[in-house]
Amino acid sequence: MGRGETILARGLALDVAGGSGLLLRGPNGSGKSTLLLTLAGLLAPVEGTVTIEGHDPDDGPALHYCGHRNAVRARITVRQTLDFWAALNGHTGLGADAALERVGLGKTAKLDAGYLSAGQQRRLVLARLLVSRRPLWFLDEPSAALDADGRVLLAELLSAHLAEGGLAVIATHDDIAVSALTTLQLGAAP
Repeated sequence: MGRGETILARGLALDVAGGSGLLLRGPNGSGKSTLLLTLAGLLAPVEGTVTIEGHDPDDGPALHYCGHRNAVRARITVRQTLDFWAALNGHTGLGADAALERVGLGKTAKLDAGYLSAGQQRRLVLARLLVSRRPLWFLDEPSAALDADGRVLLAELLSAHLAEGGLAVIATHDDIAVSALTTLQLGAAP
């Protein structure tokens, strides 16, 4: 696994079963986000392969990748933002209104998404996970900017996802109170 000419990790082998999750830990620049991008197929591995076993491609996309940037645009409403993601990823989960209610944004549905606070934008990212069901969640700093209630919400959503047999790989510096998560410590930044 690497970034540019820099190798961040060699000989990395992961086996994460459904119903469990993996926290990627390490200092800034140690490769947490790079590993997530590689696992999600958005960045080619420097060597070796990434295999997601147990998923039939005919069942639709297997994963959600939610990066550390929120992908929230001004000039469209919160509801339109979520409708966009549901249309792009498939309407296979909760309806948009129910997802917004679940993440505490029901009263903001008609508000320009650009007016949301950083924590509210992060909650909108979590709502994306709810409108389109996918068995694999790759989340980069999902608790960033969340208040205490938001961190509890994140833990609840992750716990429910894992209880349904889902899998999550999460790059974070924060503790996430979910018992089914194990930790992979990545090395020092180059």
